[in-house]
Amino acid sequence: MATLFTRIIDGEIPGRFVWADDLCVAFLSVGPHTEGHSLVVPRAEIDNFTEAEPELVAHLTRVAQVIGRAQRAATGAPRAMVAIAGFEVPHLHVHVFPAWDEKVLNPAVARSDVPDDEMDSAAERLRSALRSAGHADNVPEA
Repeated sequence: MATLFTRIIDGEIPGRFVWADDLCVAFLSVGPHTEGHSLVVPRAEIDNFTEAEPELVAHLTRVAQVIGRAQRAATGAPRAMVAIAGFEVPHLHVHVFPAWDEKVLNPAVARSDVPDDEMDSAAERLRSALRSAGHADNVPEA
């Protein structure tokens, strides 16, 4: 049975995509800790980060770094932070957060009440920052 993330990647469930390439995608988290909180997800269903091929982990890290730079540009955050947890969905994913402090890593700050228009706006600002940074080929349309 396909994971939740595979269903999002396949378009069965809507997602606010900000990145797509042959190996992975990135889309906004539905429970963001901060504005623009994104998940970098391999297209392959891999349950655990320690089971992934090193080359894939390196690619996910490179994409997370690009997303983090765009988040900083779009939000003015002084840092971008990453976390790999994976307990909530059994499909490897890298959380990338624009961050002003380490409190962003606390799951208790996740929000499920962000209005759609704010989520859409955050996604478009992130897409715009990615395009401006020279990554237009990997930025899907809204």
